[in-house]
Amino acid sequence: MRVFFILSLLMLLSPVHASEALFNQHFNDYSENLDDANEAGKEGIFVFFFMDDCPFCQKMERQVLNQDSVTSYFKTHFLNYKVNTESDLELVDFEGNDTVERVFAKRHNRIGATPVLAFFDLNGKRVVRRTGFANKEEFLLLGKYMVEKAYLDENFVRYKRKHR
Repeated sequence: MRVFFILSLLMLLSPVHASEALFNQHFNDYSENLDDANEAGKEGIFVFFFMDDCPFCQKMERQVLNQDSVTSYFKTHFLNYKVNTESDLELVDFEGNDTVERVFAKRHNRIGATPVLAFFDLNGKRVVRRTGFANKEEFLLLGKYMVEKAYLDENFVRYKRKHR
């Protein structure tokens, strides 16, 4: 019984497990995900591009993506997914083409370094992209930047300066 309790506690405190609450379940069909986002009245789709061995990706999962305020805001406004930039897991891209996660990341979205925080509009066009670690406040501000469609008028650096 004691071993079961300890294992349960470790699972609850696991950073990967905790951040999973943010991400929606899906069948790796991003064309269907667009339909789902439209039907649910979302502002767009958020994709967290990561690599397994990326320390900044792991830090975001431990310190940012598992926070209640982040989960609440992002689940309200977006459908949220993770893409491993080194994976050969099959998927269907926003245009309905068959590919794999690695190709979707590198060829379609020009992902090199990770983490990459990418927001797609309801037509599947990437409209906001940020590379690198973002703390909770900056990540929430990036989400707000997308929701307000401020990317149509100014870059994120200028937007961030105005909202300090």
